[in-house]
Amino acid sequence: MADGPLIVQSDRTVLLEVAHPDAETARHDLAVFAELERAPEHIHTYRITRLGLWNARAAGHTADDMLDTLERYTRFPVPPSVSTDLRETVGRYGRLTIERGDDGELLLRTTDRAVIAEVARNKRIQNLLVGHPDPDSFVIDAWARGQIKQELLKIGWPAEDLAGYTPGTPHEIALDESDWHLRPYQQKAVDTFAHDGSGVVVLPCGAGKTLVGAAAMAQTKTTTLILVTNTVSARQWRDELLKRTSLTEDEIGEYSGQVKEIKPVTIATYQILTSKRKGQYAHLDVLDALDWGLIVYDEVHLLPAPVFKLTADLQARRRLGLTATLVREDGREGDVFSLIGPKRFDAPWKEIEQQGYISPAACYEVRVDLPASERLEYAAAADDQRYRLAATAPAKIDAVREIVARHPDEQILVIGQYLDQLQELSDALDAPQITGATPVDERERLFQAFRDGSLQLVVVSKVANFSVDLPEASVAIQVSGSFGSRQEEAQRLGRLLRPKQSDHTASFYTLIARDTVDQEFAQNRQRFLAEQGYSYTILDTQDIAA
Repeated sequence: MADGPLIVQSDRTVLLEVAHPDAETARHDLAVFAELERAPEHIHTYRITRLGLWNARAAGHTADDMLDTLERYTRFPVPPSVSTDLRETVGRYGRLTIERGDDGELLLRTTDRAVIAEVARNKRIQNLLVGHPDPDSFVIDAWARGQIKQELLKIGWPAEDLAGYTPGTPHEIALDESDWHLRPYQQKAVDTFAHDGSGVVVLPCGAGKTLVGAAAMAQTKTTTLILVTNTVSARQWRDELLKRTSLTEDEIGEYSGQVKEIKPVTIATYQILTSKRKGQYAHLDVLDALDWGLIVYDEVHLLPAPVFKLTADLQARRRLGLTATLVREDGREGDVFSLIGPKRFDAPWKEIEQQGYISPAACYEVRVDLPASERLEYAAAADDQRYRLAATAPAKIDAVREIVARHPDEQILVIGQYLDQLQELSDALDAPQITGATPVDERERLFQAFRDGSLQLVVVSKVANFSVDLPEASVAIQVSGSFGSRQEEAQRLGRLLRPKQSDHTASFYTLIARDTVDQEFAQNRQRFLAEQGYSYTILDTQDIAA
């Protein structure tokens, strides 16, 4: 304790000295229950949050485990108020449970009558309770299993759902491991999910989340609905399932804007679920089309808000969320916790890298200067226009050329947010571009050409942020993004982390206009990756000249 890398403060913030020799191990252990807030060069600031503590508890970490982390690495004694508050907050998880009664009714039960009396007086919860058979339990209205979990979380009493799940219609699914095997961390993730029946598995991009989903399907052996971000992702899931399991083409259906198939395993897009006709959701029938025993939510951090409401009605189904990060820019991590389930398994990025399962990556922030005329335009612009002006600075095009020249014979992705900027880059680099307007078949053709090496440079919009498997991509150049989105930063680096045949370090470049909001947003974007142990080397344009 005398010279540790942490300083624990009474406001539940924790300071990490980055240069300390124990900083990486402390970061690894601290990230289990604390969230990184700020990550400048020398001191990183973490915050211990209630949801972070409850997610850690649901994943099997005790209050003693978490306090041991703080006490092992702290430079000064942990404030008593933090120790007390941490124990009390962790102790709230599981004091309320949702169970099945002898007659099949849903019960809210407690080991502490004062707690159940308190929550039963809450007006939003009162309406969901329809009986009081004994002092330790209330009967929950049959439809309200999801909503009561949301309401209980809001008032600080997260319920542990032990009410079980419908088995769904049985359907034989087996893994075909003739030429591959689940990695140890994948098997552990599957075993943890199988024990609990619902929850979220957090794995780095490129670490095989789809295989975890396939293995969970093989464990449950039931009709399965898989919800994915887009049609390209749907087809990649189909291809992986055909390759890795006993499923045949006749057993896998696609339910998207283009195809409407219902099969024992159906892959549907979030867009089709949230599309409306005459003000009504037009495709909700897919949720009840079969007696689903398992619902898989791919990229659960991108789950559209309307799907949360739909998921509240699916609490009797097993639910598996897959993601590289639980960060949501809309602040709805609590709804993921309540409705999909708590975090059941989390493998830190650097840990998986050290095991050799994802590629190492070096991150660079390249700062460009705005010329005087553009600086004047930027200074005079309205606040809502400033980011676009900075993000699309023409100076970035020359910087991209220099970076491309620096990496001959490598597979390079140039990623941006604005379509006119992407067109300029496509013209300047003589490279094809892929955007939301690119037909799905053309997207797949270009992605396949990139995979097989016949195409080495492609300009892409945010359609490549997620669920696109490009294993040989070794360089990504990010010219603009969705403001300060941490999840987008993680997804874009993730394009480079698939294991490579060449076995060399990938390079992730972010181009920033100096002294603008572009630079401010970049600091926020980098927070999640800093939490995972990645650091950014700051470069000027002259540093990257080939």
